[in-house]
Amino acid sequence: MQLKKTIKIIAGVVVFFTLPTLLFIGYIYFKYNEDVPVGIQDEAADALADKMLDVLNFEAYKKTEYIEWTYQNKRRYEWDKANNLCTVRWKEYKVDLHLGFPERSKAYVHSFNIIGKQRDQLVNTAINYFNNDSFWLVAPYKVYDDGVKRSLVKRDGKDALLVTYTQGGTTPGDSYLWSFDASGKPVKFKMWTDLLPMDGLEASWSDWTTTTTGAQLPTFHKVLFFGFEINHIKTTR
Repeated sequence: MQLKKTIKIIAGVVVFFTLPTLLFIGYIYFKYNEDVPVGIQDEAADALADKMLDVLNFEAYKKTEYIEWTYQNKRRYEWDKANNLCTVRWKEYKVDLHLGFPERSKAYVHSFNIIGKQRDQLVNTAINYFNNDSFWLVAPYKVYDDGVKRSLVKRDGKDALLVTYTQGGTTPGDSYLWSFDASGKPVKFKMWTDLLPMDGLEASWSDWTTTTTGAQLPTFHKVLFFGFEINHIKTTR
């Protein structure tokens, strides 16, 4: 009898905690999940992308040779943009990434140089971190990267820009639907990416800062109920 009572109590606790969670996940899924919209690839899409780049001072970004930042106060980046190099730091690790030739990268644990399989694992981790965390910093400036498709989508009576990356990055094939304010500045996008459990999740792009080189970069994003910051941004030419 005592065993049955214990099992019932455990089962009740499990149901109490898991049922609301499952209901919440279901609500989120049916509220936000949607297929990638179909857009039109034409001059109007490029014009919308050009307007966004003008508002964000793309020319200043192109002339920016160095960007430093921290992502959620967990990872620190020192990106030598001019030479395609980046030092990535997290926990006790440091990786000097050679973005063009990853095999030339160096990895360290507590300042000790690491070689072999562990070095390769750390380099791959740093590359994935860089691809993700730099995207949250400079994604608007990447709409004309090689292999990018731009399409115009009508959303709530307004023009939105669907950007699809057919190559590069950690998960090629990802799509993002940008929405803008009246000036053409991005305020949010919806995401279709293999890294997320559902399609069409929305993320804000806000709290923009104008850097010392003139480029504009975001310092805050919100996805569902969760926000994360990008701090300690420094730029030089």
